[in-house]
Amino acid sequence: MSVQWMVVALLVPACGLYAAWTLMPAAARRALALLLLRIKPDGVGSAALRKAAMPGSACGCSGCDRAPPKAQAQTLHFHPRAKR
Repeated sequence: MSVQWMVVALLVPACGLYAAWTLMPAAARRALALLLLRIKPDGVGSAALRKAAMPGSACGCSGCDRAPPKAQAQTLHFHPRAKR
């Protein structure tokens, strides 16, 4: 087995796991992170798992996991177009 095959054998599953983790909804990521932390709390990547296990935000989206910025009143300024 050549070195190239060994690199591919490690790289392809790692990329697949990363893609699955990234595309997974936040609730599923949170549940999986909690499960992995229960199995091995001080393993490799435990800090990232603890961050993923934190409860979501109040905005309800499954992508950002951050609280939305506070709404501030902004003034809209409309500028007329220059006539040609």
